[in-house]
Amino acid sequence: MLYCVIHIQTSFAEDWQKDLFDQQLCDLGVDTIDGEDYYIPTDLWQQNQAAVTEHLSALCFPFSVSEVPDENWNAAWEAEHPVQQLPLGVTIIPHCAFGAGHHETTSMMINALMEADLEGKTVLDHGTGTGVLAIFAKRLGAKQVVAVDIDEKAVANAKENALLNNVEIDVRLGDSIPTPSCGELEKGYDLILANIHRNILLANMPTYAHHLAPGGELWLSGFYESDCTLLKDAAEAHGLTLIDIRASGEWRWMRCQNTEHRPGT
Repeated sequence: MLYCVIHIQTSFAEDWQKDLFDQQLCDLGVDTIDGEDYYIPTDLWQQNQAAVTEHLSALCFPFSVSEVPDENWNAAWEAEHPVQQLPLGVTIIPHCAFGAGHHETTSMMINALMEADLEGKTVLDHGTGTGVLAIFAKRLGAKQVVAVDIDEKAVANAKENALLNNVEIDVRLGDSIPTPSCGELEKGYDLILANIHRNILLANMPTYAHHLAPGGELWLSGFYESDCTLLKDAAEAHGLTLIDIRASGEWRWMRCQNTEHRPGT
């Protein structure tokens, strides 16, 4: 896959302004941010070039764009993101995938997992990236863990990290949530983890609710305080009850529970 890198001069912005700006660019297709370098797949850049350019021009942020060959992108990214050592002896090699374990959104998810009783539970990690959350869930006693991502490299990375950590997780490539169809998953997932952009969380809320077991929980992260009401309303519209919200810097984590039976149960 070819990438374009958009170099944007944001050093004069406040931290909260940059976080908001970063989220807006992610909504337009940027999937990795490294300092002032914003990486976007070339095909998405071609589709959204006008919108991104208009956005940057309105903010008066100086920027430049260049293409990065796939092999150079991988080598440069991996050289700057070494192996991560995390609690419980979890080791993550982040090959071009989000979620090495130290970003606030990932850390909040990991902390919540370490507080939970996952023994014998079925877990879905939607947008798994490196597979770090799926690996923690399995390490903490989950019986079955399904991990999904739309990026082939992320899927390969998650499988590599699962092998590295000697855990068995079902890693799948796709843009939708697998339908529980057999065995322990017939009743739905006990826990769904989704650490993704706000718009993706909103778009998938009906599916999250449908695939949760009665009493099952949905944990969300990857959004800001200003997004909480919108996500809460969407969750409640699909039979989910807000249980908790946590903060780390400008980022938020939300815990919801399925207090209604799914159709057909």
